[in-house]
This record gives sequence, structure tokens and C-alpha cells, in this order.
Amino acid sequence: MRIFWAVIVSFFSVTSAFANVSITLPEESAQYRKGTGVDLANSYCMGCHSADYVLTQPPAMSRAFWAAEVKKMKEVFGAPVPDDQVNGIVEYLVNTYGDPRKK
Repeated sequence: MRIFWAVIVSFFSVTSAFANVSITLPEESAQYRKGTGVDLANSYCMGCHSADYVLTQPPAMSRAFWAAEVKKMKEVFGAPVPDDQVNGIVEYLVNTYGDPRKK
């Protein structure tokens, strides 16, 4: 029984030591590139990830690629993008980061 109470006291001592830890993150400095639809990306994409995330995608990708990415963000990750805004985001990503000549 003493071991049990020693473990309990130790647990609360350790967890309370971490309860007062504060972390301050730097301000977001990445921005989406200017272009038609940047307001949509700022409104619906930045809530979940930084603009830098787009740059981790392969360059000059097709419309199909960006449409699949937006669909994944919405359906798999639960991005709160209204259905009537999806095409605008895809158009922005294709025209700004992708290759509009590719389907």
C-alpha cells in the first residue's frame, strides 16, 4: 500500500511541475502568394496549416492533383470549407502553385 501511495504522490508531483510550463510560438510569417482566390486560402486553409504547407507539395501539379488535395483536406481532415468555395480554392492553387495547362 505504501508503494501505491508513493507512486500516486510522485505522479502528481511530476505532473504539477509541468503544469506551469508556457510556450510562446513565433508569429506566422509565411503568406500565400498573391493571386485571385488568395482570400479563400487565407480564410479556409490557414486555420489548419501555414502557407508553407503548400510549398511542401510537388511543384507545377495538375488541376486533378489540387482538386484531390482540397477534397482530402475537407473530407478526411474535416477542413471547414463550404462546398461552393472548393472550386475557387482549387483554381487559386492551380493558377498560383500548379500548372493550369495540366488537367
